[in-house]
Amino acid sequence: MKTLLLFATLVATPVALVRAQTTSAPWTDHSRVLPDKLRQVPVGITLWHTPNPVYPEPNPEQPGGYVWKHSTTVRSEVGELEVVECGSFIWYSAEGWKANMHETPAEFAELFNCPGALLRAGQPYTFQKNYRFADNAQRLYGGDALWYILAKDKAGKLYKGFGLIETEAKVK
Repeated sequence: MKTLLLFATLVATPVALVRAQTTSAPWTDHSRVLPDKLRQVPVGITLWHTPNPVYPEPNPEQPGGYVWKHSTTVRSEVGELEVVECGSFIWYSAEGWKANMHETPAEFAELFNCPGALLRAGQPYTFQKNYRFADNAQRLYGGDALWYILAKDKAGKLYKGFGLIETEAKVK
């Protein structure tokens, strides 16, 4: 429900608050919530983050540094699918979605422990340590990340999954 409320808020954001982007921008239609590559692709994958929202905490491996610890899980809901790509967009200013992470099928297979980047129906695959890091307290900033996955079935039909993670700046 929280995600739906956030999406409704994003849709209601006046376009005047968003600076114009070039045609190569990932999000050209600011009257729509999703970046271009995710629009008009049917949902067939569930993607979620745990915990969500996520707060920074001191990083014991880097004195003075911080880490946002969360995991990301995906599950095909429509049968066996072959991963085409996964990644994320980030939203941390009035400019809206910016391209961020981009993982190849081989990278996805390794990060999510998913042999051959083949999603079996109903089987969850998890990126256990999908962490974000900051070198110091001055680098703590909040923002949202829209993680996505694109995968195709044996007939070549493309499906998507996406999930928003709220990354907060305040240490709890």
